[in-house]
Amino acid sequence: MTTTAPAARRRVPARWIAAAAVAALVVLMAVDTEYRTAETAAAAAPAKFDPAAFGAQNYEAKVVPAIKQSAVDLPVLLKALAGDKDAAGQKYGKRQGTGPYTFAVKGRGEAGKARSGLLPVTVEGVPDGTRVSLQIGPAINGTALRDAAGFITFGQFTNQVEYADAATALNNELRAKLLNGLDVAALDGKEITFTGAFTLLTPQTVTITPVEIS
Repeated sequence: MTTTAPAARRRVPARWIAAAAVAALVVLMAVDTEYRTAETAAAAAPAKFDPAAFGAQNYEAKVVPAIKQSAVDLPVLLKALAGDKDAAGQKYGKRQGTGPYTFAVKGRGEAGKARSGLLPVTVEGVPDGTRVSLQIGPAINGTALRDAAGFITFGQFTNQVEYADAATALNNELRAKLLNGLDVAALDGKEITFTGAFTLLTPQTVTITPVEIS
């Protein structure tokens, strides 16, 4: 009896296997792909930083209370700075990186005549030769409010521009909430109390950005 050998299996061409694999991959990609309209894509994008909103949300609710809570008497601070600037900075100040320290301070003194956006204040107990003044606008310079608050850091922002805009926004809120209604001329010769912040450039010139004047 004659037996017939099984027919040889036909090999599938390699190009067919590759084509099938590509087709399967395309199907999987299509299933896994989420299609978005222009509107949904815009809604999912990170919100653009709004300096005005940042200032309004943080100035009165967070920054002012933080500065008031950590404010040190100005004569005490200046005496400490005269003794050991680094130790005083570590104890009373705040800073990021290796920049200058920023301090929250409070004090009492006799106000002088305002000029060039500054209100001079004679504060008893500060070292001789120290000039103390409060920024009263219209221009408010510096980043003291942002830096003295202690909870606002560069890492919270996308870039240096946003970080700078945050400081400007807080200064704008200060001007609107405190300085626009302040009769600076009437303070000349009067005893005032103040709370604010300044960045240490030299202990002999203390220019304070105030959050409270009374």
